[in-house]
Amino acid sequence: MIKLLIVDDEQIEREGMQAILEKGFPGIVVRQAKNGRMAVEMAGEFRPDLVLMDIKMPGMNGLEAVELISADNPAVKFIMVTAFDTFDYMKQAIKLGVKDYVLKPSKASEIVVTVGKVIGQIEEEQKKLAESKVQQEALQKTLSLVETDVVTQLLFDHVHEVHLDMLVEMLDTKSTDEMFVMLLMLPAGSEHLYPTVKEKVRRTKSGWIGALNGSQLPVIVFRDRSRSYRAQATALAREILALGSADPVQGWFIGIGSVCDSLNRVRESYHDALMATVNTGLPVKYRFSSDVPVMGAGSEADLNRHQKKEFADEVRLGQWDEIRSYVMSMIQCLEKERTELLHTQQRVQEVLWVASRVLSEMGVEIGTPMYSFNLLDYRQLRTETGQLLDRMRQAYIGHYARMEADTIHQLKQFIMEHSHEDITLDALADKVGLSPIYISKMFKEKLGVNYIDFLTECRIEKAKRLMGDPERSIKEITFEVGYHDPNYFSKVFKKMCHMSPKEYRKTLLGNKV
Repeated sequence: MIKLLIVDDEQIEREGMQAILEKGFPGIVVRQAKNGRMAVEMAGEFRPDLVLMDIKMPGMNGLEAVELISADNPAVKFIMVTAFDTFDYMKQAIKLGVKDYVLKPSKASEIVVTVGKVIGQIEEEQKKLAESKVQQEALQKTLSLVETDVVTQLLFDHVHEVHLDMLVEMLDTKSTDEMFVMLLMLPAGSEHLYPTVKEKVRRTKSGWIGALNGSQLPVIVFRDRSRSYRAQATALAREILALGSADPVQGWFIGIGSVCDSLNRVRESYHDALMATVNTGLPVKYRFSSDVPVMGAGSEADLNRHQKKEFADEVRLGQWDEIRSYVMSMIQCLEKERTELLHTQQRVQEVLWVASRVLSEMGVEIGTPMYSFNLLDYRQLRTETGQLLDRMRQAYIGHYARMEADTIHQLKQFIMEHSHEDITLDALADKVGLSPIYISKMFKEKLGVNYIDFLTECRIEKAKRLMGDPERSIKEITFEVGYHDPNYFSKVFKKMCHMSPKEYRKTLLGNKV
């Protein structure tokens, strides 16, 4: 709907102009102002798309009013209505961006033609603006999906070598040279608050938020050098926890990992954050990994940062012989050092707890590993530990034995049929009833590529086929195959095909000729 303001100090001129325009352009909204000052005031409230402005008026003349209205709303178009067809007036009007002018008196048909041309420009601009808004909304949705996928790849070691750098470049929040991970534990029944938490982190522009895996919600937080690490982490933790203050399901807790100096090492901070959530029953509902008490510090059996990463990887890969060997060696070391049995039991239980959390991430249903009774000696500790490890192993094997044999085929088929859509790990996981992390892992192991690699291949192959049609523009093909940014599409295409889309099309059509 076009809004039009007629400004003239003569009422008969205003009424006549309104009658002509309403007849020529049904549906437009017209208002009138009898002088320049009133026009300026009305423009602020009415927000017209087009103003028909008389030049000679008492008080503030038309050119002065145009200048003031344009300052507040540069998008407004102007047509001058005047009996003075002089070069000086037109020169000033052109400087102010006036689109055209109508002389007094003019035929109704001439007025309709002149106004119609400007209305056509306005409608075209509004159409482009609406299209741009739709594209921006689609891009924002895509960026949100990109963000969760990037976090998943970084934290669970399924990094996409080809696209990760370009994906990171697309995100609104830019990475810094220092970062740390916060791990929010959401109890069952609080999953509906995930979008609220995500929006909170998004508004603070402090980091990237990952996908909700079971009860765990990871956030990669970038260091704010204007504050200390602990002050920054504490403030963000309290803001997030405040979102759950009205949650009838209690039990929110945040583990805060140590600071690392690159995205390549951010998994170390994630594992630190994981260890900080070992005991979620603390009065303060967040804890730094550096505040977790270490039993027997300096012991050969300490689970250091590097070992924690390797241990978690062994659990993900199902290397149960290596896991058992590591845990039993740990018990042996602590026994040799004459560590109190209760302390050893606590240390081992923490390690088993890490294993259970990793299994939970992968969708393997396993309860918190607990010893059945107070142990009397190290022999009992070894026996009970062996049984808990066996239980985890069976749960792991049983989980993957229940998977359909054609899972990979289902996923490939789904991606090929829906490659033009925004496909996420979560969507694939829902499709086959597996965890997002395991989907990514399975693609790597079974097909030798990341799921984004496969999705990209499908999109690029479709784009190559569409480029054989000279009637389709590169921009049209971009949106048709599932991308929202032609520049990004060109980068990906060149990376995959070693030439730009335009170069490929030229070669393709040249060969056909």
